Amino acid sequence: MPLVALAYLATVAGLTAGLTLPRGAAPVVVGGGALLLGVAALVRRRHAAGGLLLVLAAALGIARVHREREAACRARVAASPAWRVILADAVRPGARSRGRWVDAPRCALDVSIGVAHGSAPAGALVLVAGEALPAGGSVALRIVGARVRELPGGSRRLRLHARVRATVDALYGDRAPLVAALTIADDDDLDRAVRDRYADAGLVHALSVSGLHVGILAVAIELLAGLLRCSRRVGRIAGAVGAAIYVLFLGLPAPALRAGAMLAAVAASRLLQRPTSPWAVLALGAAAPLLADAGAIARPGYQLSVAGVAALVACGTLLRRRLPRHWPRPVRVVAASLAASTAATLVTAPLVAWHFGRLSLAAPLTNLAAAPVVAVLQPTLFLSLALAPLGAPARLVADAARPMLAALDAVASAGAALPMAAVSVGPTLGTALCCGAAVAALLVAMAAHFPMRALLAAAASLAVAVWAPLAAPGPGRMELHVIDVGQGDALALRSPRGRWVVVDAGRIWSGGDAGRRTVLPYLRRRGGAVVAFVLSHPHADHVGGAASLLAATHPREFWDPGYAEPTSVYRHTLDEAARDGVRWQRVHPGDSLLVDGLVITALAPDSAWAASLRDANSASTVLLARYGAVRFLLTGDAEAPEEALLVGRLGAALHADVLKVAHHGSSTSTTPAFLAAVRPRVAVVSVGAGNMYGHPSPDVMARLLAAGAQVLRTDQLGSVVVWTDGEELGVDAAGERWRLRAPSRP
Repeated sequence: MPLVALAYLATVAGLTAGLTLPRGAAPVVVGGGALLLGVAALVRRRHAAGGLLLVLAAALGIARVHREREAACRARVAASPAWRVILADAVRPGARSRGRWVDAPRCALDVSIGVAHGSAPAGALVLVAGEALPAGGSVALRIVGARVRELPGGSRRLRLHARVRATVDALYGDRAPLVAALTIADDDDLDRAVRDRYADAGLVHALSVSGLHVGILAVAIELLAGLLRCSRRVGRIAGAVGAAIYVLFLGLPAPALRAGAMLAAVAASRLLQRPTSPWAVLALGAAAPLLADAGAIARPGYQLSVAGVAALVACGTLLRRRLPRHWPRPVRVVAASLAASTAATLVTAPLVAWHFGRLSLAAPLTNLAAAPVVAVLQPTLFLSLALAPLGAPARLVADAARPMLAALDAVASAGAALPMAAVSVGPTLGTALCCGAAVAALLVAMAAHFPMRALLAAAASLAVAVWAPLAAPGPGRMELHVIDVGQGDALALRSPRGRWVVVDAGRIWSGGDAGRRTVLPYLRRRGGAVVAFVLSHPHADHVGGAASLLAATHPREFWDPGYAEPTSVYRHTLDEAARDGVRWQRVHPGDSLLVDGLVITALAPDSAWAASLRDANSASTVLLARYGAVRFLLTGDAEAPEEALLVGRLGAALHADVLKVAHHGSSTSTTPAFLAAVRPRVAVVSVGAGNMYGHPSPDVMARLLAAGAQVLRTDQLGSVVVWTDGEELGVDAAGERWRLRAPSRP
């Protein structure tokens, strides 16, 4: 492998270590050790090894600086009373927009803006004032109730992007969201059902502008230059320049920047007539986004882009050696395309499973069918946009592209409809790492003259990935996981042996639900079987993700309060339980479930009480979970009447160390009498940031604090884990861990 490729791998290792190692002595020890070993290797004239170790140490230092700078920027944006933002989307009252905070030098962070007053076009520089809420992922801040005022300046690129999007809308009508995704990397308006269909078919990469699109554009420009009788040299330069302009127009996304850098390297190699290893070209292209932003290494788009191209390079080496030359050319082309698609699917599978929780088994076939369609469709779409100022010719080309758009959509629909086209997965970190090691060994095997040792290493890694979860001993303690699903509930009780009882599964929305998007990946990354699912009540923010969760986990039991709610999502959940053979059981007070020493007892509702109610909230399932001397009370959306019923029946026996606060902290729940009976040490509120209901109630929060409870909110901390060994209590939240001693009792 070329030295430049090894240097890239050393850079990746250093950046990964710098971004993942905890703050403290560990990064200093690793970086200092690599630096000392590198210097020692150079002294002993082992220049390659010494240089690689120095690159590793430098990359680790760069990652740490990047991490500290981003943390400082996030703290600064959160503390600011107002924000200067360049808008990615037009804003108007009642709409939500995205933007880039640009107040501080060397701080450019994404923010989300919910606008109350003011309007401005995309690309405008605006002053935003409003209420700041914490955010996660790539968004540094959410601003709600925002007042927006336009300022001089802004981004010409984003203004141009908005004009091109308007052109796409005018030319393609109902197909505009798909065309915008394929051409200008704008997939905000793409229907979730369309996205899921392409994901199930293994074609979701076609919906985000990546190396494929940049490469097609460069080749199209080269062919056009040839038709204009330009020399091959001029055509290559024009292709590289056109690709560079396109990447700049898109805003330098990591996959497109990687492809542009690779095209530039290949063009330079050909113009200088200097042969270059494809691994060296890949290393140069993959390093370009990291030079612009060290944090790109943690993003799925970058990882998948580099892994996919690595698979194609390794597969190309394998085909040159192994593909029979006596086969007819059409057969060779089809075989090579199928092999390349299969290799890319296999190599990217661990990353897809880790980031998206699903694998498409149909991907090799659908990519083989879609490749010729995309190869012709993409230049046609670009041509229609280039001809837009001429009017009629652009509409003619756009009409010619419509059958190809329909063909691409038909391939996605047919692929998604295949039996077992896609499977839901959720690997643990250990499983993902083992699969990644298997993939790395597979790449080595494809590129090696003697692949047997690499193939054995891949097989051993896969064996460990398969068997390790079965041998996992579990956490050795009982845990309550309050999963952050926004405005909704999804709780999971984990036994000491790692088995789960899930209570509710979050909300549902058009084209998706929290069960599939959030809860299922959360559980599977931690491993362990789901033995039972409990529904607190059939409102959509609790039952919305239940059908997806039942279909993927197949629990033995389904506890349901039995309150008849005539909604499609509740009926769909019951149908899914029946289809999967999950045993349905109506909840009655006194029903119990024993899971590895964890005792779960239903306290409410009873059928006589529920029969007189008009609101499902007060027919919520209320559970008492006990492990050792520690008690957890889970209340669903129970309101004051149900709380009064429980206090009247149980009194002081309601006492619990941990309370899941009812109804997202609403003022209709957590009455003083109920709180006096429970006397919680910890109170957890599952609530969405900036929700329209105003949850949680300030009065309820004040009552909890006055009662001496430590209040933990998912809108502030994200997912919360409260754990116990049967005597002591501990909390994991927002990356921190602390203990609370619970009093021992018989």
